[in-house]
Amino acid sequence: MCTVIVHVPASVGEPLRLLAVRDEDPARPWDAIGPWWPETYPGVVGVRDVRAGGAWLAADPDEGRLAVLLNRADVETIPDDAVRSRGGLVLESVAGRSPGEHPPTHGFNLVEVAGTRVSVTTWDGTDRRAVQLGPGTHMIAHDDVDDAATPRIARWLAPFTEAHTAPATDASAPAVADLDEPAGTPPGDWFAPWLALLEASADLPPTDDEAIIRDNRPHGYPTLSLLVCTATIGPDGVELAYGAFDEPGRWNRPDLA
Repeated sequence: MCTVIVHVPASVGEPLRLLAVRDEDPARPWDAIGPWWPETYPGVVGVRDVRAGGAWLAADPDEGRLAVLLNRADVETIPDDAVRSRGGLVLESVAGRSPGEHPPTHGFNLVEVAGTRVSVTTWDGTDRRAVQLGPGTHMIAHDDVDDAATPRIARWLAPFTEAHTAPATDASAPAVADLDEPAGTPPGDWFAPWLALLEASADLPPTDDEAIIRDNRPHGYPTLSLLVCTATIGPDGVELAYGAFDEPGRWNRPDLA
């Protein structure tokens, strides 16, 4: 039940911007962003799932590609011994290979970025769909893109859109523009308003349906929000930043590096 916010630029000269919050079982080990696949995927960096060896988020900076995976419920029950890890889809995507018509995995939403083009491939165990995202700010969780039936999207998509477009010096801008910039964020960095808004959203209990920083255990999943990544994708490639929370499911202003 991860969350991704992405701004697709309207012009070629504007960079694409993405923020992703990862929800996972804290007992499942992971490695921070690094070049963990030098032989099979040279040049690729990402957040590695230690158990299965794949990635939750990965990028090929030289090629301007990035992919991030969000879990999605299966329409039909698929036995675990009949599926492969979804983390391999992320690595294949940044190598230029999108999922086929019948991925041998549990359900997912796969956000795929190539330059300033963004698509979301959806698989629910029965049907595969792909949608291209138009210019503007979009939000993806465990259902469809910008799905108003998803409480956190209904609550936060408009504020994230306003936070991206409103000048911080505009006195009439939404209140999110007046929030303090998060620690570890150089003044003027593009993601400062988004991170400030993410921090403001953490005033909600992590078990609230509208929360972005989450504790999903009451909903039947052993997952909590563990970390946040930001990405800027432009003519010079991909710039990534990573920060883990001190306590799963609790916001603490991570130092992004």
